Amino acid sequence: MAIRLDGKAVSAQIKEGLRARVERLKAAGVEPGLGTLLVGSDPGSVKYVAGKHADCAEVGIRSIKHELPADAGFDDIAAAVRDMNEDPACTGYIVQLPLPRGIDENAIIDLIDPAKDADGMHPYNLGELVLHVREDVTTPLPCTPRGVIELLGAYDIDLAGKEVCVLGRGITIGRTIGLMLTRRAVNATVTLCHTGTRDVVDHMRRADVIVAAMGSAGFVKPDMIADGAVLLDVGVSRVYDDEAGRWRVRGDIDKACYDKASAYSPNPGGVGPMTRAMLLANVVEMAERQLQ
Repeated sequence: MAIRLDGKAVSAQIKEGLRARVERLKAAGVEPGLGTLLVGSDPGSVKYVAGKHADCAEVGIRSIKHELPADAGFDDIAAAVRDMNEDPACTGYIVQLPLPRGIDENAIIDLIDPAKDADGMHPYNLGELVLHVREDVTTPLPCTPRGVIELLGAYDIDLAGKEVCVLGRGITIGRTIGLMLTRRAVNATVTLCHTGTRDVVDHMRRADVIVAAMGSAGFVKPDMIADGAVLLDVGVSRVYDDEAGRWRVRGDIDKACYDKASAYSPNPGGVGPMTRAMLLANVVEMAERQLQ
């Protein structure tokens, strides 16, 4: 029977550990603070940011909220970023994406102080990840790839020597998880598949582990995977449920694959909660570095 990789349960354990670390930091005179910059009122973004602040409340991290209207220009957004860079109460922060049409998102991300990059996606921090193959990485790590690795580790799934097939080349995980999986500490072999890959199914059938991050509901079918494969479902799509009369979240992996797998992460309830927990972990680690 396949192991269900329960991201909710594992993230709850991580938060419990973070809560104790936050208490120790406060006792030493350091209070971690997570900042968020939300531009506009996109429902998905509003819900996502609200979840971040709810997570902060759970572990005792201070919440710092910056909000701008949807018609905010580049200079307004840049000014808010600089404010958080300079705010000593803000240990780390995120700029919620997407930004309004016409705003250069990469230019805004470039303005973030790398030491306060809670998402671990600043070019400097990604460069540090590229450079440190054998050593420990002391800069913030990308949250979703880190969440995948932590989730597998919680269930003692060793990736050393394993063939990992990553579906999707988005920056959130597709292009970044290979950097983490191929570090000596993990030692996996990674194939990144995308729309230009000639025979995606052939790569999938040879893989020990599949990380699906395409945003294509139910793309991965049972006949595409090897017996005993480990399945990480990261992609998110919203599909209308005619029977329920409402929209539902669906992942990239068809649930029919579960019977053929050795382990799988549900979606929702798998990698998503782990990503949120890793954001908190990055902020706590940033605060701990202040004491070093």
